[in-house]
Amino acid sequence: MGAHISVPMYQRTIPERYAMIGQKCNSCNRIIFPHKASCPYCNSTDLDKFKLSGKGEIYAVTSIASGGAPPEFAEESRVRGSYFVVIVKLDEGMKIIARYSGKKNPEIGMKVKYLLRKIYDEEGVIRYGYKFVPELEYAAKKITETVE
Repeated sequence: MGAHISVPMYQRTIPERYAMIGQKCNSCNRIIFPHKASCPYCNSTDLDKFKLSGKGEIYAVTSIASGGAPPEFAEESRVRGSYFVVIVKLDEGMKIIARYSGKKNPEIGMKVKYLLRKIYDEEGVIRYGYKFVPELEYAAKKITETVE
């Protein structure tokens, strides 16, 4: 079984996921992402919303081939072949797992930036989430989108 997320659960997390909103613990000052009911470091429930920069660097890289793809990505992997998944160490310090969507192959240490993109379609709902692209591609894409 893949990483199924029910429609209600998916809809509850849209604001945080779409805008990369984490939390800051007022007791230990650690940044948390994704949202938690309490701080995983000190168990405090005194948490405030915190806007993440969406910038970081690639900490680890792997390629997922069609045989290893979760069910929600099986069709895409049949059509496109393998795809990259990266662990990104965000500028705020935490590490997150995400798809990579750059034109060149990802490399450890590469500076990347968050983009909101379609991830997959399930239960008739298009699931959007974050992917990462190299910072230079991100800047070029933003200029192109502004002009078009």
